[in-house]
Order: sequence, then C-alpha cells, then structure tokens
Amino acid sequence: MSTGNGHFNLLARVLHWSMALMIVAMLFIGVTMVASLHLRPVLIDLHRPLGIAILLLVLLRLYNRLRHRPPALPADLPVWQGVAAKASHWMLYALMLAMPLIGWAMLSAGGYPIVLWGSLHLPPIVPHTPALYAALRNAHSLLAYVLFATVLMHVGAALFHLWVRRDGVFQAMARGKD
Repeated sequence: MSTGNGHFNLLARVLHWSMALMIVAMLFIGVTMVASLHLRPVLIDLHRPLGIAILLLVLLRLYNRLRHRPPALPADLPVWQGVAAKASHWMLYALMLAMPLIGWAMLSAGGYPIVLWGSLHLPPIVPHTPALYAALRNAHSLLAYVLFATVLMHVGAALFHLWVRRDGVFQAMARGKD
C-alpha cells in the first residue's frame, strides 16, 4: 500500500519528526551523561525510558513503512545517490533498533535494574556477565558515534534536496496531502 501522492503518510511523518527530536535528545543526553557526574543520575533516568520509547516507535515505524511504500525518488537522481539514500535509511532503522536493545542488554549484563518509571522495571535480556557488559558498553558507545554520523549525513542530504536540487524529496516528509 502506498500513499500514491508523492508524500509520506501522516503516521510516517509524525513518527519521523518526533523520533528525530527524541534521537537528537538521546545523543545529547548520552554525551552529557558521560561528561557530567552531577547530572548523570537525572540523565540516566531520562535515557532509559526514552530509549525504550524509541525502540517501540521504531517497531511501529517499520510496520508502517512495510504497509505504506515511501514515495519514489526523483527519476533524475544519480544511481549512486539512490543507493546511498536507501542504504542510509536502512542503516538508521538498524541503529534505532540496535541502540536500545544493546543498551538494555548492557544493563542486564551489568546486573543493573532497568527502571523505566517508578516501580516499572524491564526484565534482564542477557545473563549478568561483566565481560559481556564491557563489550556491550563499548558497542553502545561506538554505535552512538555511528548514529550521530548517519544522522548528520541524513540531515545534510535532506538540506541538499531542499536547497540545491529542489526536487520535492524534503517536502515529501515535511508536509503531505493527507
């Protein structure tokens, strides 16, 4: 099923922009958690539930994307740019899934409680193993850098389509005709 009008459907647009804000917030929260001992406890309390919210929303977003095909890219777009666009989008989806799952597994392996709100806790998804915790912590940090770089490239490409090519790609996600 497709919107058929050259625009993403309303749910896709709402999820895209709300998750964009959440992911940018998460990147800044993550950096500040590492840099500030004073703010770390408060930021951890934000980071965990926001990560799980992103995980749930990306599952909804994937479901929506599979049901509603995205608009076609412009016919005059160079092949390499089309391949790069598709690859970067799937990379973003993979990272949006991997980051919260690795964070959850990391906390599980570290033996830390995964508190969402108040008495709502997530169960551990891997056994308590210090070596696994260390590996997952490194993976979570490395993938955060990869996510940051991928987001920057995505924003750069979006602005290129908006200001240079002026081909409607940005507008397909910015506003629709629902």
